[in-house]
Amino acid sequence: MTTSDPGYDFDFAVAGGGPAGSSSAISLRQRGHSVVLFEREIFPRFHIGESLLSTANDSFAALGVAKQIEAASFPEKWGARLFTHDGQNGRYVDFTCVREVTKPQTYQVPREEFDRILLERAREVGVDVREACNVITCEFAADAAILDVASRVDAAARRVRVRALVDATGRGGLLARKFNLRTEEPRLANVAIYSHYTNVPRLEGPRPDDIRLIARDDAGWFWLIPISKELTSVGVVLPKALYRRLANGSPEETLNGTISDTPIVAELMREARREWPVRVEKDFSYSASAYAGNRWILAGDAGSFLDPVFSTGVSIAMESGIEAAAALHRALARNDFSASTFAAFSRRQRKRFETFRRFVVGFYTPQFRDVFFSPEPPTLIFRSVATMLAGKWNASLWTRFLNQLFFGMISIQKRFKITRRAFRRDREAGYPSEVSSKGSIANGV
Repeated sequence: MTTSDPGYDFDFAVAGGGPAGSSSAISLRQRGHSVVLFEREIFPRFHIGESLLSTANDSFAALGVAKQIEAASFPEKWGARLFTHDGQNGRYVDFTCVREVTKPQTYQVPREEFDRILLERAREVGVDVREACNVITCEFAADAAILDVASRVDAAARRVRVRALVDATGRGGLLARKFNLRTEEPRLANVAIYSHYTNVPRLEGPRPDDIRLIARDDAGWFWLIPISKELTSVGVVLPKALYRRLANGSPEETLNGTISDTPIVAELMREARREWPVRVEKDFSYSASAYAGNRWILAGDAGSFLDPVFSTGVSIAMESGIEAAAALHRALARNDFSASTFAAFSRRQRKRFETFRRFVVGFYTPQFRDVFFSPEPPTLIFRSVATMLAGKWNASLWTRFLNQLFFGMISIQKRFKITRRAFRRDREAGYPSEVSSKGSIANGV
């Protein structure tokens, strides 16, 4: 479908077919606009399996995919099980205790299938989806966004003229690189080493497929995410200084070494069989100095991304894609695609990032972990923390106040022992410096 205005090939273009791109394309089309989506790969394609947040259910409903997601029979997630390296401390983060989400239960998803569902929904509602097409360049005139797109199949190139562009190119950052927007997070300069395994035992009890988050005695931690009946995504995240100390030969050897010297993980992985190559990701936390400009908007990871410790990636990507579509719809109604028109959108993206960032930066301090992994935390305060971890970053004033008390406890734990000190404090533990580097947001613990 093309626009009725002969000056444009489509109303809007979306670069990138992941959760952010598909969500923005679906939402724009639902509002009656003509949309073309360019995705450089051909789906399905490999992507690390991910754990979703409860607020993802609101996005599923808005996008019209709730039934498809339910029918896919992804492993159900009701929260997270927290463990210390020796299995002595830890407890449950229960999303059912959260009162500010529509539905607590969410999913662990293999991204190949999850992303395919969203992209097929885009096709279903009338988005012109073009796979194996890469946006090479983009320019922004006073009255249009002009894209040069190349096919990866036959190398054919064409020019597309639209009213505005949604950049959902993820870490590739089409516009972030063009306009030098990206701000790195030096306190989250971490390295993730991961793969997919079979024969990893599930949790006992009625919620066997919840994510396990296991803290090492140093600054590192493991995720264990069941992404199908057979496969479990297993990965370790290490701050860079700790990674340099522990790196032992190949990525496979480093991952195996960290598994073997973390007792509870070593026991869980005793019979495990690796089914995928070991992969490495690094420096994956960043934000943007601007989330929108004249005739363009950044959605999902194209704008910002945080360390995966609290599984915010996909849920934020869908939210921001839907919000990008709403902002563009309003801009078209006003016939104003200037950066100032998107100011509210940009503020919302930055506020959400900073809210989650405070918890993520805090996690890489021993005093945060002492309190967070405490087996018997104050019930009311920890419910407020679970609310944020379920994805409700813009929670009620009362919940935000209780979260402030949580960070107050962490500050006290730094100087006094209000709960058992379960984590090392020595330099070799590898925690990032508490002195923020230039350019980072002074919003941590």
